[in-house]
Amino acid sequence: MMSRTLILSFLVWQLVYISGSLTQAAGDGRWELLKRSIGISAMHMQLLKNDRVIIFDRTDFGRSNLSLPNGKCRNDPNEIVLKIDCTAHSAEYDVLANSIRPLMVQTNVWCSSGAVSPDGRLIQTGGSNDGERAVRIFSPCSGCDWVEQSLGLTAQRWYATNHILPDGRVILIGGRQQFNYEFYPKSASTNKLFDLPFLLQTTDLNIENNLYPFVHLNVDGNLFIFANNRAILLDYKKNVVVRTYPQMPGGDPRNYPSTGSSVLLPLKNLQQSSIEAEVLVCGGAPKGSFVKAQNGNFVKALSTCGRIKITDASPKWSMETMPLARVMGDMILLPNGYVLIINGASRGTAAWELGRNPVLNPVIYRPDYQSGNRFKVQNPSSIPRVYHSAAILLRDGRILVGGSNPHEFYVFTGVLYPTELSLEAFSPSYLDSDFSHLRPKIIAPDSQAKLKYGQRLVVEFLVTGAVIEKRVMVTMVAPSFGTHSFSMNQRLLVLGGGKAPSSISKSRYEVEVMMPNSGSLAPSGYYLLFVVHGDIPSEGIWIHIQ
Repeated sequence: MMSRTLILSFLVWQLVYISGSLTQAAGDGRWELLKRSIGISAMHMQLLKNDRVIIFDRTDFGRSNLSLPNGKCRNDPNEIVLKIDCTAHSAEYDVLANSIRPLMVQTNVWCSSGAVSPDGRLIQTGGSNDGERAVRIFSPCSGCDWVEQSLGLTAQRWYATNHILPDGRVILIGGRQQFNYEFYPKSASTNKLFDLPFLLQTTDLNIENNLYPFVHLNVDGNLFIFANNRAILLDYKKNVVVRTYPQMPGGDPRNYPSTGSSVLLPLKNLQQSSIEAEVLVCGGAPKGSFVKAQNGNFVKALSTCGRIKITDASPKWSMETMPLARVMGDMILLPNGYVLIINGASRGTAAWELGRNPVLNPVIYRPDYQSGNRFKVQNPSSIPRVYHSAAILLRDGRILVGGSNPHEFYVFTGVLYPTELSLEAFSPSYLDSDFSHLRPKIIAPDSQAKLKYGQRLVVEFLVTGAVIEKRVMVTMVAPSFGTHSFSMNQRLLVLGGGKAPSSISKSRYEVEVMMPNSGSLAPSGYYLLFVVHGDIPSEGIWIHIQ
C-alpha cells in the first residue's frame, strides 16, 4: 500500500503535468512540459528555417490521436491494420506559437531518414512497406504538406542514414540488408547503387548492429562512417575506403539495436591549413545484449565514450566513462560547443519492449575540459523517453524532446512505459535568468541573411553587463534530423579569423568573423548563428550560406 507521502507526491506531479508547467530548479537545467499530447509519438523530428518542427511517426499501427483536417483520409490498400485512416501520422509544430498542425503523409515513414537540402526543404527518404523506396519532400511554407514520390530510391531504405554533401546532394547509406549507398537527386552517373562491403563486414550474425550507421562529413570532404564497433573514411565519389580506423576498445556494438549515439565535435580554427576533426561515440549495449534482452535478461548498458581525432596521421581512441550508463540516448550539440546527452535507458537494447530503467537525467559533456571533469549530470525529467524518442536543438537554445513508444501499437495503460505523445523542452543552465546580463542579443545581420563562403561577417550584439572580450565566440549550427538516437547532418562550427570584439556604444558590441571557405566544412544551406559570451549563447538567427 502506498504511503501518504507517496500519494501526495504523485498527486502533485499529476497536477503539474496536466497544467503543462513542469519546471526543475535552476543551475543544472530546467524542464517544461509544452504539450501533454500532440496526438502522435515523435519518432522523427526536424527543425526548418521558419521555426517549425516537422514531426512524424509510423503509419501502420492504426489510428493516432490526431485527426486529419477537412474530412481527409488516407486510403492505402497496402496497409494491414487500417486501410482507410482519417488520422494524421505527421504534424508541424510551430515553436513560437506552441501549436500543432496535422499533416498528411501517405507512405510508411517508419524508421526512415532525412536531410535538409540547400534551399531549406526537408528531403525525407525510405521507411517500411510501401515507404521503403519513397522520397518525401516538405517545403517550409505556410500551409504546405508532404509531396511524395513512392519510387524515388533505387533500393529499399529501412534504418538507413542520410547526410547532406558539399555539392548539395544527399547520400543514403545502408539500411536493413542494404550493404550499399546511393544519392538523391539522381543523375545519369548516380542512378545506381554503390557497394559498401564495410556494412556487410559489420553485420553481427543477423543482429545487424550496423543499422543507422553514424555518418559525419570530414573536413576533407570524405565521410567518416561508424558501424558496430568499427569505422572507415569513405571517398564516396570514387567508392574507395581511404582509411580504416582502429576498432573501438572493448569491441562492443554501438549501433542499432545496441543503440549508442555520436557527434562530430565542434570544428575550430577554420582558417588554418590543417583543421582537426574529432568524433565522439557514447553509450550502447554490450555484445550479446540484444539476444539476452529477447530472453528477458536486460544487461546494463555501456557507460563508456570513445573519442578519436579522425584527421590525425595515426588516430587512436581515447576512452572516457559517463556518470550514467545509457542506451538509446540522443547527443545534441549545444550552441556553446557543449554536448547534451539525453533520453534512453540504462538496461537492455533498442527494439520493441527490450529497454529497461529509463535514464531521466541528461548529462552535459564539455569537450575542452580536462579528461575526468567533462561530464555534468543535469536535473531529471519525469517522463521516460526510451525507444522511438527524439530530441533536437531549437533556435532559442532549448532542446525539444518528444516521443517514446516501445510497443507495436499505441498503448497507454498496463505497460511499463506507455506510448508518449507529449512534447517537453529542456533548458540548459545557460538559459537561467541569473545569466541575463551576460546573454548577448544579435542585432545584425538580420535573420535569413544570405552569406557567401569566405565572406567577412560583422556581427553586432547587445550585452547589458560587462563583456569579457576573450570569452566571446560566434558559432553556427546545422539543424539535425533526429531519430533513433542519432542526429543526422548535425555539425557546429566556431567562426574566427576576423577581429576581436569591440565596443560600439554602451552595451553594444561588434565582432568580425570569417565564414567557412568551403562546402566540405559547411555544406550549403540554412544554419543557426549564435553569439556566445562566457558559455552563454544568444538566441540564434537563421543564416543561409552558399
